[in-house]
Amino acid sequence: MRRAVKRTTRLVWVETPSNPLWKVTDVAAIGEIARAAGARYVCDNTTATPVLQSPFRLGADLIVHATTKFLGGHADVMGGAVVTKTRDPFFDKVRAIQAAGGAVPSPFDCWLVLRGLSTLPFRMRAHSEHALRVASFLARHARVETVHYPGLPAHPGHDIARRQMAAFGGMVSVEVRGDRDRALAVAAKVRVFTRATSFGGTESLVEHRASIEGTGTTTPETLLRLSIGLENADDLIEDLDQALA
Repeated sequence: MRRAVKRTTRLVWVETPSNPLWKVTDVAAIGEIARAAGARYVCDNTTATPVLQSPFRLGADLIVHATTKFLGGHADVMGGAVVTKTRDPFFDKVRAIQAAGGAVPSPFDCWLVLRGLSTLPFRMRAHSEHALRVASFLARHARVETVHYPGLPAHPGHDIARRQMAAFGGMVSVEVRGDRDRALAVAAKVRVFTRATSFGGTESLVEHRASIEGTGTTTPETLLRLSIGLENADDLIEDLDQALA
């Protein structure tokens, strides 16, 4: 990052954990680099949410969320939010662009997100607990090549995640042994999981990420992205076990 940032850099943007490999960025360390360069520092906190990670405390100037995901939490609203640390001329400029461009959610969409926020701490605790159980199971499975989840000690970002997150979140990615067809076959066999491309809702979802990203994707063809919901974790594990068989 120090090599990438130049005197002309005006914005530094991080997403952590990042979709779909759930790589972890040291938010505080990157913040020091951004400040030294005089650049604004933005953190996409969609997957961690404010419950599990506080980018402002780690040096971010702005935080962005897809309210469609965990904040809404019920897969029934689309939206996003930009949160600034201070109200300054930059905030006023962003707000003016939003108003002039018409990127304003409806009152009902706002109500749906507010409804989701009321249960967010409890949901994130359950998402994280279930995801850790699922990831631990998959890491031991003979037909799994790799599991990407920051809560596993073998994950390269585990120590940083432990330092800056309260828990590790509800997103897991798994690379199955075999090829693209094998991964698609596993996704097709699930019964409790739903095959869909969003995440952060109460229902568990599975998707073949490379198919969604299309031509030019760098995501492994054997990777399945799992959004771990609020169902019984034993049921989720049993479902994945039979799908992998």
